[in-house]
Amino acid sequence: MKTVFHKAETRGHANHGWLDSYHTFSFANYHHPERMHFGVLRVLNDDTVSPGQGFGTHPHDNMEIISIPLEGDLEHKDSMGNIALIKKGDVQVMSAGTGITHSEYNKNKDQEVKFLQIWVFPNKKGVEPRYDQISLNEIKKENEFYQVLSPHEEDQGVWIHQQAWFHIGDFTRNVSTKYQIKKESNGIYAFVLQGEVEIEGQKLESRDGFGVWDTREIQVKAHSESRVLLMDVPMNL
Repeated sequence: MKTVFHKAETRGHANHGWLDSYHTFSFANYHHPERMHFGVLRVLNDDTVSPGQGFGTHPHDNMEIISIPLEGDLEHKDSMGNIALIKKGDVQVMSAGTGITHSEYNKNKDQEVKFLQIWVFPNKKGVEPRYDQISLNEIKKENEFYQVLSPHEEDQGVWIHQQAWFHIGDFTRNVSTKYQIKKESNGIYAFVLQGEVEIEGQKLESRDGFGVWDTREIQVKAHSESRVLLMDVPMNL
C-alpha cells in the first residue's frame, strides 16, 4: 500500500475578493511539482463565491468536470443551451469533449455559495459535449458509502468518460466501514468534507486529503459526525 497525505492548510490558496479558492492540486497561479494530480484526478478546488458574483463565460475541452455544491445555489449556463440551478445535495457533471463554454453565478444577494470543482482527465478525447445533474436526496444513505458517479450511464449517479467511481459517506461517531476499490489499477483519494475520520491509520480532519493506492480496500472509521468524499480513479494517465 502506498499513501499520500495533504493537510488542509498545505493547499494552494487564492482570494480574488469575489472568489476564495483552495487548491489541493496545482491550479492557475498555484504550482507544486509534487501535487500536479492524483492519477487522473487533476483538479480538486474548494471554492467560495460571494453573493451576486460568479465565473464569467469561459471555455473547456477534453475534461470531465464535476461540481458538488456544499452550501447555497449556483446558476449554470452553457453553450449547449443548458440553464440550471445546482444546490446543496446536487451533483453536476459536464463532459467538455470537443469544446464548450459556460458560466457559473451566485444569484443570491445574501448568501455565499460553497462548492467543490473537480476535474478528471477523460479516457476518450473529442467526445460530444454533454451536461447532467442529479439530486442526492433519493439515493443518500447513512453510515455507508453511496455511489454518486461512475463510468456507466445506467448506474446510480452521474457518469463520466473514465473508469472512475465517486462515493459519499455520511457517518455518525464511531462507525467503521470498508470500501473495496472498483478496479485493480485504481487508487482512492479521500477528501473530508466534515468531521474527523481515520483511514488506514491516518487521522483526517475537515478538508484534509488522503490518497491510497496499491491496495484492494480501505478501512474508514468516523471519530465524529463526518462526511467524506471518496474518488476511486485510475492511477495511470
